[in-house]
Amino acid sequence: MTTRRQILAGATALGASGLPATLRAQTATPRRGGTLRMSVDQAVAKLNPLLTRVNPEYLVAELLYSGLTRLSTDMTPEPDLAERWSASDDLVTWTFTLRPDVAFHDGSACTSADVVASFEAMLDPATASPARNNIGPIAKVEARDPRTVVFTLRAPYADLPVMLAYTNARIVPAALSKAPGLARLDREAVGTGPFRLVSYEPERQVVVERNPRYYDPQRPHLDRVEIVVYPDPTAESSALISGSTDVMMLALPTEFARLQRASGVNALRTPSGQFCNVNLGCDTAPFNDVRVRQALALTVDRAAMVDFVAEGFGTQGNDTPLNSAYTYYRELPMRRPDINAAKRLLAEAGHANGIRATLIASDRPAVRTQLAVALKEMARPAGFEIEVRTMPHATYLEQVWRKGSFYIGFYNMQPTADGIFSLLYTSNAAWNETRWNNAEFDRLIEAARSTADTARRRELYGQAQQLMHRDVPSIIPVFFDLLAATRSYVQNYKLHPRGAVFRLDHVWLGEGAPRRG
Repeated sequence: MTTRRQILAGATALGASGLPATLRAQTATPRRGGTLRMSVDQAVAKLNPLLTRVNPEYLVAELLYSGLTRLSTDMTPEPDLAERWSASDDLVTWTFTLRPDVAFHDGSACTSADVVASFEAMLDPATASPARNNIGPIAKVEARDPRTVVFTLRAPYADLPVMLAYTNARIVPAALSKAPGLARLDREAVGTGPFRLVSYEPERQVVVERNPRYYDPQRPHLDRVEIVVYPDPTAESSALISGSTDVMMLALPTEFARLQRASGVNALRTPSGQFCNVNLGCDTAPFNDVRVRQALALTVDRAAMVDFVAEGFGTQGNDTPLNSAYTYYRELPMRRPDINAAKRLLAEAGHANGIRATLIASDRPAVRTQLAVALKEMARPAGFEIEVRTMPHATYLEQVWRKGSFYIGFYNMQPTADGIFSLLYTSNAAWNETRWNNAEFDRLIEAARSTADTARRRELYGQAQQLMHRDVPSIIPVFFDLLAATRSYVQNYKLHPRGAVFRLDHVWLGEGAPRRG
């Protein structure tokens, strides 16, 4: 089988003359200037980079703030504020050297003291940052001198440079890293990113302009970026087709064929580990009984889910958050629908007459509701009577997310296996939505992150996937290809498999771009 790594290596080996015309155009000298309008499907409700939760918020945080590292398109770490790093032989002590003369948007210097304060804020439970349990087993962060930061870990951790590129691991001024200063970051931005904030209207539009103090004088190429909120997917597609916008961050499968046919539009697609799941509250009846969870999983026709929910733009899931896009994916026998077995399990669990339950789905993205409706119909023959309730995304975040016991989740691919497990499924996960709290699973993940031995990590992560497949803390029936679209004059915009990385500082506008004042 040809792997993605082999394809990337082969592409690198090609000379420019061997590249397709569309790729040769993207290797041209970047043009400076212009305004890019990018559409998103939901409000940018969180401006504070330590607290962002959804893709439009990740996008804005990436424009305005920097981390120590950032993710390249092949999921490897590259320098951002840190120009280099090294680790002790035991992978417990990591040293990062900052770029010289970096400044925040307000002109103040960004030094190791700001880095230390930012990580202390992320790790403080009172901040409630999703980064807290997703940036590695950090015990202590110290400033050795103004440009040197030393991380001391609780255990060996080979993935630290990758995980320091986490979406919420952004550097803010030390003076704003604690209350009440953090509250300022809800409405203003003081970062070191490639752009600085011009205006912020959460439900309508966010505008940024080039940061003249950015550490790379060659970037960004754009003068200005306007992030425009389009709650209606059809209107959002129409805006791109008409040229009112230049980039569509997320294209729904139902709109993708239309975008492919449109003149002057490049429809973009890439495989990813992004998925929807059915979160099951393992601490709440009836889902605290593993037999009920297993029964529900056995009602799911996964091939049909790919066709109905992903419109064919995806692959089947097998109730673990890893697929072949991840290094440590273990292929397990695909769970197939078996209604009779599901009925037997329900009867053994004391539910011979079936179960009634309400399944909650946010209206963003719309595939959540599609998945919920599909599950309702698939599960009915086994005795599950499911009422689907769709609610506005803001209401879902406040009332259901991390609180409910039966709801549809939607997650981006993480850069590592540890990243996705530690985000969602360990007992101390930042978003421990299922409350599975399995001690054996926790032990396997802790052991895997603590060794650099590839074979040993593969075995440990494989065991963790087997355990999750058996216990079904959530049903993961489908992984999505990432879909987006741009106008043809937009150069060097590439879909990142992570789903929450955008790299607009590398984008420029070519011939035919509209002039916007």
